[in-house]
Amino acid sequence: MAVSSSLDELKPLLRGELIQPRDTGYDAARKVYNGMIDRRPAAIARCADIADVIAAVNFARERKLLLAIRAGGHNAGGLGICNDGLVIDLARMRGIRVDPTARTVRVEGGCTLGDLDHATHAFGQAVPGGIISTTGVAGLTLGGGVGNLARTCGLSIDNLISADVVLADGRLVTASAKKNQDLFWALRGGGGNFGVVTSFLFRTHPISTVHAGPTFWEIGKSAQVLRWYGDFIRQAPKELNGYFAFVTVPPVPPFPEALHGRKVCGVVWCYAGPAKKADKVFKPVREFASPLLHGVHEMPLPALQSFFDPLYPPGLQWYWKAAFVKELSDAAIAANVKHGAQLPTAHSTMHMYPIDGAAHKAKKRDTAFSYRDANWAQVIVGVDPDPANKQKITDWAKNYWDAVHPHSAGGGYMNFMMEEGEDRVRAAYGDNYNRLSKIKRKVDPGNLFRVNQNIKPS
Repeated sequence: MAVSSSLDELKPLLRGELIQPRDTGYDAARKVYNGMIDRRPAAIARCADIADVIAAVNFARERKLLLAIRAGGHNAGGLGICNDGLVIDLARMRGIRVDPTARTVRVEGGCTLGDLDHATHAFGQAVPGGIISTTGVAGLTLGGGVGNLARTCGLSIDNLISADVVLADGRLVTASAKKNQDLFWALRGGGGNFGVVTSFLFRTHPISTVHAGPTFWEIGKSAQVLRWYGDFIRQAPKELNGYFAFVTVPPVPPFPEALHGRKVCGVVWCYAGPAKKADKVFKPVREFASPLLHGVHEMPLPALQSFFDPLYPPGLQWYWKAAFVKELSDAAIAANVKHGAQLPTAHSTMHMYPIDGAAHKAKKRDTAFSYRDANWAQVIVGVDPDPANKQKITDWAKNYWDAVHPHSAGGGYMNFMMEEGEDRVRAAYGDNYNRLSKIKRKVDPGNLFRVNQNIKPS
């Protein structure tokens, strides 16, 4: 039986849509955030509810179809899509329910960070994770959840109470500290290897307004700034977050026109402590090395989370490389300064997110996310709208990573990785890989969920 004819049998099993190559909306439905990825699945099941997810999982398993899971957001390597297989698309499953008394929020698998921030902000609450509102909550969380509040509240997984998961055999289970504990451990950093998470239950924090924004310095002061930043942020109160970056100043308000198009180094801050202490907290920042711009202001947290959305719309070309960093040695700083000054395009950047503070409360074996002794999660991204620049941005990112990797902790944050092979996946999990592989064997022995940063069943 032809694949298309077989897939027609799935259509009556769904409340949602089944989109195939012959359908008008197919090309739009198969597009992903990273314009470098161009794949053509046999069908996309745009699920309306959990029953649809169960039907699609069973269908793919019984017919031995390649299966990809696409939630609400980005995925660096385009691993929410596949060639010639079935895609389970959760984009229609975007329900959210905040319980302000219990300080929890239940989030369906298709939600974006913007959806989550919008819902929780109405109650003066927040869940930590991410820096761009179009990020998918599911992928963000399953990889760990690094973002603007990590030093203050921990990673997204540190605030996860439970998750509802459709397993490879089609069963719906709940994973928590009391139920399916091994699965709950694996979901907190192990990615999409273990099932389709249809909803998450998070703990929220009473954070509504923050003092946030960038401080920029001349690119020629990068070594001085990076050395100062490495010491300053680790000694700062945990209410202060701030990621270091090499950027080209966007030619748009609110950035001063005199800085438009200029390469700079900087830190994007987020202070979630008492407002009356903000001036004192930022005093050493304002006074260090004569910044070109100190643009910190009081703002709603969702305003910070969505600030960079217009600069990074869907469809840009992206090439990602990732590293965890424990220390910023002189050699590491020199390598970063050399390559950071060579940003190949206006959208290309390097970010170094601090993951100490509250993110250090958990130990390396407490969750699948194992780099609890790292102080930063570094990402190097070559980005540009023009496909003609694909090789240029890829080469820059790879060369940059090659230079800094010897000074890193070894692995990289899986949400910042392209498809880089089994060795890099093993390095991302370190000593936790073997346990993850055993749990994978238990819940997905046939490796149905393999279009991801794959952990093979032991």
